[in-house]
Amino acid sequence: METFTYEDYQNTAKWLLCRTKHRPQVAVICGSGLGNLADRLTEAQSFDYSEIPNFPRSTVPGHAGRLVFGFLNGKVCVMMQGRFHVYEGYSLSKVTFPVRVFFLMGVDTLVVTNAAGGLNREFEVGDIMLIRDHINLPGFSGWNPLQGPNDERFGVRFLAMSDAYDRDMRQKAHSTWKQMGEQRELKEGTYVMVTGPSYETVAECSLLQQLGADAVGMSTVPEVIVARHCGLRVFGFSLITNKVILDYETRERVNHEEVLEAGKQAARKLEQFVSLLMTSIPPPGKAG
Repeated sequence: METFTYEDYQNTAKWLLCRTKHRPQVAVICGSGLGNLADRLTEAQSFDYSEIPNFPRSTVPGHAGRLVFGFLNGKVCVMMQGRFHVYEGYSLSKVTFPVRVFFLMGVDTLVVTNAAGGLNREFEVGDIMLIRDHINLPGFSGWNPLQGPNDERFGVRFLAMSDAYDRDMRQKAHSTWKQMGEQRELKEGTYVMVTGPSYETVAECSLLQQLGADAVGMSTVPEVIVARHCGLRVFGFSLITNKVILDYETRERVNHEEVLEAGKQAARKLEQFVSLLMTSIPPPGKAG
């Protein structure tokens, strides 16, 4: 199993801190087709993943593969334009590597976004789901990013996850959404992670619904587990880019191009939403 030492994380954090004037409080991981959020940053400074020591490279269409620093609505942020996935062949240590680097850089809040399939029958393409909870399905078969030796400098051996997604920020998200005056309501629900890259079968979708999941995707959960291990405040959103197939008679099929196209149409709304929410994040030093 591939692992990194504390010094590996520290070296990457130092490399970045020596090359940017920014000292971010907030890290944002941009999901498929949602990288344009970084275009809203002012005084932006970017680094290709290929430049950064120990960083993997993003190989998926819709993931630019850049780390961008700057200001978003008054908050100093670092944004990942493209994340890493297990299905690309990366270990969970690699997938979550940036989160611990952000922690060592002084980040206290992580915002996760993803493109997801709607399992909840009330969801429509283009809806935004505030993540209330998640199901770590790979964890049921022994996949957890905290496996292996525990480094107390990051967090405790046995991590509570019942409060993974910050309640205060979820309440503020609902208030902000109302202020935006959107016609469709902000959804809230449970995200389930599968490893991919194949999309789910009809039977699998039916099972995931019975487990209580509202949206399904191939990311996010490992980063959230590691962020909470470091004591970071976490909140996140799924952009519903397709409705899962639940009917054996249909000729519809899910494909990545359609996911990206649906993402483009609704992404601006999510970008505006995340930008407005920056003002609701408490000042540094008050992470839960």
